[in-house]
Amino acid sequence: MPTDTSIPPSTTPTVAGYRALLRDREFAGLYAGFTLTVAAGTLSGFALGTLVNRQTDSPFLTAVSMYGATFATVLGALTLMSVADGSRPRRTLLALQCVSLVAVATQAVPGLPLVARFGLLLVVGFFQSLATGTRMGLLAELVPNSAYALARSLMNITSGGMAVLGYAVGAVLLRHLSPREVFLVATALTGTALVLVRATIRERSIRLTRRPGLRETWTANIALFSRPGRRVLLLNLWVPNGLIVGCEALFISYDPGLASVLLAAGSAGMLLGDLAVGRLLTADQRRRWAFALRLLLAAPYLLFAVHPPVLVATAAVFVASAGFAATLPLQEQLLASTPEPVRGQVQGVESAGRMTWQGIGAAIAGGVAQYLPLAATISVLAAISLAITVFSRRACHFGSAHT
Repeated sequence: MPTDTSIPPSTTPTVAGYRALLRDREFAGLYAGFTLTVAAGTLSGFALGTLVNRQTDSPFLTAVSMYGATFATVLGALTLMSVADGSRPRRTLLALQCVSLVAVATQAVPGLPLVARFGLLLVVGFFQSLATGTRMGLLAELVPNSAYALARSLMNITSGGMAVLGYAVGAVLLRHLSPREVFLVATALTGTALVLVRATIRERSIRLTRRPGLRETWTANIALFSRPGRRVLLLNLWVPNGLIVGCEALFISYDPGLASVLLAAGSAGMLLGDLAVGRLLTADQRRRWAFALRLLLAAPYLLFAVHPPVLVATAAVFVASAGFAATLPLQEQLLASTPEPVRGQVQGVESAGRMTWQGIGAAIAGGVAQYLPLAATISVLAAISLAITVFSRRACHFGSAHT
C-alpha cells in the first residue's frame, strides 16, 4: 500500500448539512438506491428468518438464515475486493445490483429447498461485499473529505430507519401474506434501486490503472493488516458489533411475537445514535465518545439475564443500539489513514469484516442457544463484547489518526 495520506477531519471545511448533500444528483441517486436496497434486504431477511423458524423451530438455523449472507462477505474481501477500486465503478455496481435482484427473486420460488436458500445467501454475501466497497468508494469521490462522516451518518441513519420500517412493515405483511409474497415485494424494491442507480450515477475512470484481481486485492489487504494499530481498529469495528448482532439474531427464537418490536427498537436506537453522533458532534467529540459508545452497545443486554419485562427489554435494546454509532469515528480514523487509490477496497474490507462478524456472531449465538437458555445466551454474548472493548482500549488508541 502506498504511503498514508492523513486527512484530519477537524481542519477541513464542513458542508451545511444533509440537504446540501442531497442536492447533488449523483449522491441523491446513490443514496436512494442504497435506501431501497436496505429496505429490500430487511424484508427478505425477516421473511426468510420467519420461514426457517416455522419449518425447523431451530434457534441456530433461524439466526443463521437472518445473517448467513454475511459469512461469504469475507470471501469477496479476500479475493476480488480490488474490483471496488476498478476503473468503471458504475458498471460494477449495476452488475452487482443485478446479482442481488436475481437472488432475491429466486427466494420467491415456491417450494425452494432450505439448502438452496442458504446457498443463495452465500452467493449474495460474496457479491454484497464487492457492492459495498464499490458504493463506499463512489461515496468518497462524490463528497468532500469534510463531508464524509456526515454522508456515512446519513446512510447509517437511513439504514436504521429502513430497518425500523422494514421490520414493522414485514410484521404486518407476514400477517396477511406468505413469506414468498414478501420476497416478491423485496424483489420489486431491489429492481427499483437498480433503475435509480443506472439513471443517476455517471461512469468514472479515474482510479486504478492496473487490472483489479486477486493479486491486487491481496497486496492491499496485506498492507492494510500490516500495522498493529489498524488491526486493533478493525477488531473494534468488527467483533463487539458482531456479538451484539448475534444477540439480535436470537430475537425471533426468544419471542416470535415480540421479535419485530425488538428488532425495530434496535434499528431505531441505531438511527438515533448515528443522527446524534454524525450530525451533532464534531470530529474531536466523536473520537472522545467512541469508547463510551462501545460500552453502551453491550451493557444494556446484560439485563436479559433477569428476564426483563417487555417494555424494559425493548428500552434496553433501543438504548444499546445507539452504541453502534461508535463505528463512525473509527471509520473516520480508517479513512484518514487510507491512500486514495485503494479507499474503496479498504472500506469494502472494513464493511465485509463487520458483516462477516455479524454472521459469526449469529452462528455463535445460535450454537450457544442450543445448550443455554436464550436469555442467558444474550447476556453471555454481551459480556464478551464488553470484555473485548475494555481490554483492547489501550491498544486501540481511540482518537489517534496514526493507525
